[in-house]
Amino acid sequence: MRKVAFLSMDSLEGYSCYDDLLIDPLKNLNWQADTVSWKSKNTNWKDYDCVIVRSTWDYQDSPKEFIEVLKNINTQTKLENNIEIFKWNMDKKYLRDLEEKGVKIVSSIWREKFYDTELEHYFDLLNTDEIIIKPTVSASAFNTFRINRSNLDTHISILDTIFNNTPFIVQPFINNIIKEGEYSLFYFGGEYSHAILKTPKQNDFRVQEEHGGILKLVQPEDEMKTAAEKILKEIKTNLLYARIDFVRTDENDFALMELELIEPSLYFNMDPNSPQRFSKIFNEWMK
Repeated sequence: MRKVAFLSMDSLEGYSCYDDLLIDPLKNLNWQADTVSWKSKNTNWKDYDCVIVRSTWDYQDSPKEFIEVLKNINTQTKLENNIEIFKWNMDKKYLRDLEEKGVKIVSSIWREKFYDTELEHYFDLLNTDEIIIKPTVSASAFNTFRINRSNLDTHISILDTIFNNTPFIVQPFINNIIKEGEYSLFYFGGEYSHAILKTPKQNDFRVQEEHGGILKLVQPEDEMKTAAEKILKEIKTNLLYARIDFVRTDENDFALMELELIEPSLYFNMDPNSPQRFSKIFNEWMK
């Protein structure tokens, strides 16, 4: 029996993870799947035919250490997705790269350091009364702030502390995230698998389950799938998995929120056939 490691974290307490739904389908294809923390010091990665980065949802706390671990794994066995994709995708500046290739993203301002004198100008530059500020390296809405013109003064101190030497991105708050939700499309080996709609709980804007987000399996509009597949073509790299997050704009088209290629939840719980679908594609991938 061949072995695959799901790269995870020391504890998943407080998180919703569905990778265990892959264990039986993989076993039926003669694969043993083990969940291993990326911080493990005593794992021989050569024991595994492949390491799939799955639920490493604390990597943003020490991104340099995380990349060094991935580099080490990459010298000993097959790593998915590949190391160059990880280096590129872990910083949200990849969105700027995609925008330059014609991909529609949410309007964004990029800054390397916070200056309180600039804060009020962000609203004017983005033509909005409400903004989102978040680190360019983050996960699960970590250090993400929703700010409007009336409460910006109350945020200056904490923003100055967090972003004093931390690059960040500023975007207009997209009200459709509350009105309709955020769409996620999932691709395995370049093939479409399933899609979900994530909506925040009442009086919140975060769509992640950990923050009370509500999930629904949906059939994506053709325009959304076309936009997703255009993005994948721009990557020009074979990907074992990809999650593409969209929001509907006021012009009734779709803007890319995130292209998740490192450690996205693939929500195998939402589509009962997706674990088998992923397992089959992975098995073929490894031949």
